[in-house]
Amino acid sequence: MARSLWKGAISFGLVHIPVDMYPATSNNGLDLHMLDRRDFSPIGFKRYNKNTGKEVGWDDIIKGYEYTDGEYVVLSDEDLRRANPEATQTIDILAFVDASEVPLIYYDQPYYLAPGKGGDKVYALLRDTLKKVGKIGIANVVIRVKQHLAALHCVGNTIVMNTLRYADEIRDSAELKIPGKTAKTTVSDKELKMAMALVEGMSEDWEPEQYHDTYREDVMAMIEKKVKAKQTKTITMPDPDEKPAKATNVIDLVSLLQASLGKKPGKKAAVDEDEDDDEPPPPKRARKPSEEEEDEEPAPRRKTAAASREAVAAKAAPKRTAAKEPAAKAAAKSTATKGATAKSPARRKKAA
Repeated sequence: MARSLWKGAISFGLVHIPVDMYPATSNNGLDLHMLDRRDFSPIGFKRYNKNTGKEVGWDDIIKGYEYTDGEYVVLSDEDLRRANPEATQTIDILAFVDASEVPLIYYDQPYYLAPGKGGDKVYALLRDTLKKVGKIGIANVVIRVKQHLAALHCVGNTIVMNTLRYADEIRDSAELKIPGKTAKTTVSDKELKMAMALVEGMSEDWEPEQYHDTYREDVMAMIEKKVKAKQTKTITMPDPDEKPAKATNVIDLVSLLQASLGKKPGKKAAVDEDEDDDEPPPPKRARKPSEEEEDEEPAPRRKTAAASREAVAAKAAPKRTAAKEPAAKAAAKSTATKGATAKSPARRKKAA
């Protein structure tokens, strides 16, 4: 764990809980450096005196507030502490509210709070109380030179302090073109049910370990590839022939939902057709059963996935196939008639 950023106490009522504050997050972004493209040398930035142009070391840098053009009030760390000693050393709980009442847009930066020396029991008291009542503590805290609104809540056995944005720091969304309830944006019951089914199908337990920065991994893989290929000084330029992807307008929301649910348009119709298939099929006229076949009992019909596919294939078959079937039947009938005509004289002769 990194060293503590802040030492002070949580205060509510007459209770004071000594705590140390630690960062709860780390930045795992890509650490890219700026280079001079002419010789790939790293670029540095100097802290310099704007009057003399000479570089200034950290030990010679102090803070100041510009109260008028070119005039500053010098403020040391001790000045900032003395301005309000209690505010700079206390997480002052102002109220307790339901967590659901604070919109997520207000949450900013999380910090871990650990008990300071001698504060284990009162720390545990506040933690267990917050868990029992199901509320969060709203507090004021000064970090560095800024006062923050903060929310204290429990994550496991740890009290976490989330700094909050002030109401005047949240921009008004009224300037955005947000669709209201109009005829154009009205959602049908069918669309809503399909969307709810999609959400239900994608619902799972929260397991944060399964999510990671895949883009960073891809960039690191590309970096390794360029190193192995000895292309570390190669500047990749955009392909002039590559055209940006065109935006597509959503025309059929139901089709998109069906595709998301793993269904293809028309599949429901095929399923419905298969369900209606429970009735016995009409008798075929083209062929009469033989005596042996009449003695056999028909096997019970079973609906299978193959039967469903055959139903879809039969429905999707070209009309030409259907047109050829009557022609084939007519040809068979004509052949049978000719055969019967040819045999009839022989039968009459035998009868005579």
